[in-house]
Amino acid sequence: MASYAHLVRLLLVAFLVAAGWGWATAANDTQRFRPGDELRRYRRVQALLKRLNRPALRTIQARACTSPPLLLHCLLSLFRCRCVCVCAFIICNDDTDSDLACSVVGVSVCFQSPDGDLIDCVAAHLQPAFDHPRLRGQRPLADPLARPKGHHHRRFPSNDTTADAGVQLWAASGEACPEGSVPIRRVTESDVLRASSVRRFGRAPAGRVRRDSVSGGHEHAVGYVAGDEYYGAKASINVWAPQVSTASEFSLSQIWVIAGSFGNDLNTIEAGWQVSPQLYGDNAPRFFTYWTTDAYQTTGCYNLLCSGFIQTNSRIAMGAAISPTSAYNAGQFDISLLVWKDPNHGNWWLEFGSGELVGYWPSLLFSHLASHASMVQFGGEVVNTRASGSHTATQMGSGHYAGEGFGRASYFRNLEVVDWDNSLVPLAAGLHVTADHPNCYDIQGGVNAVWGNYFYYGGPGRNVRCT
Repeated sequence: MASYAHLVRLLLVAFLVAAGWGWATAANDTQRFRPGDELRRYRRVQALLKRLNRPALRTIQARACTSPPLLLHCLLSLFRCRCVCVCAFIICNDDTDSDLACSVVGVSVCFQSPDGDLIDCVAAHLQPAFDHPRLRGQRPLADPLARPKGHHHRRFPSNDTTADAGVQLWAASGEACPEGSVPIRRVTESDVLRASSVRRFGRAPAGRVRRDSVSGGHEHAVGYVAGDEYYGAKASINVWAPQVSTASEFSLSQIWVIAGSFGNDLNTIEAGWQVSPQLYGDNAPRFFTYWTTDAYQTTGCYNLLCSGFIQTNSRIAMGAAISPTSAYNAGQFDISLLVWKDPNHGNWWLEFGSGELVGYWPSLLFSHLASHASMVQFGGEVVNTRASGSHTATQMGSGHYAGEGFGRASYFRNLEVVDWDNSLVPLAAGLHVTADHPNCYDIQGGVNAVWGNYFYYGGPGRNVRCT
């Protein structure tokens, strides 16, 4: 076994030298490859992977580590992000100088998703949330006794042409994790290496919430309500796969539940779908969440990439791709999301699709949101890096302007908030709509008997009116 471990290390060193570990050629051709720096960075990546990728319950499609050729296969598969080997899982987590052993501490249930994701089924009490100092030793709470009053799954007229986009690709064949465990998208080296730094992996840059001026290249087309006490929000969000121009940009559509000022004490809870090549390595729309208590500086993260959000669902994976997606002048699909504060325990719960409780943000994570929200926002956001010297061509929503209407422009429908009495109420006349750069991305609101409060939003980004 020790000889196999030595062979793996030799292969790994050879790979790093040959490939430069992806960083050596990043800036310019004259930059020198510094083995010491890269080794330290490699060790930081491995330590992060060891912290995020938890031992799971059992494995599907596991391969025994019994021969040098198979070890080589697992190593090469690892760098292609398609490895389903138990031995590769150990390699990912080995950051010591001891011999590499092929026995594992716990075995994984690994689902190879059609989009290339690996989904590990992790015991619910071992998920990253319980690394939080105030959550250690705890277990997930039982589901809240009741949803907000007025919450029900509406039946739409037979001529309604929308449908749920509530299927995740990894679960399309009916796969689910065993009861008592939660599905967690496995983080790979490639995921971490795409980030601006190992330290910032899984965290958003500052400036993500709309204010009176654009911050950090973030541009929005949103509807919002403010000036009252809010205890949750609900909406159905049209799902598209907008084009994103560069890996460092993203396009998303989400709900924001907000409290505090827009200074360093900003608290947010966020949920929706996003296309983020840097975070996920592809251009698929993915279900995501985010939270922060200090305006995106040091607290919070996407999905389960830090301690905080506690998942309770064994069928929904945070960060997994959503299917199906809408198409221009064709089928329209949306997801329904509900975020609300449980009046009994004070935690903020998340519901996805047709009644699936995903989990909750403990109230102890927050300062202002420990009480209530002061603003709720719905809509789209893109990052505009101006990489080519002009406005980005990254699309928002469907990539078409709001005026094109149903089947062409993306929409939010049935917008509601949760009031002090734990009741869902329509937004009525209180909804304000605004776009940072309407020549690039715009928004138009309305009300009708079926969709209640709604709006169309989005746009193509760079064009003759948006430069």
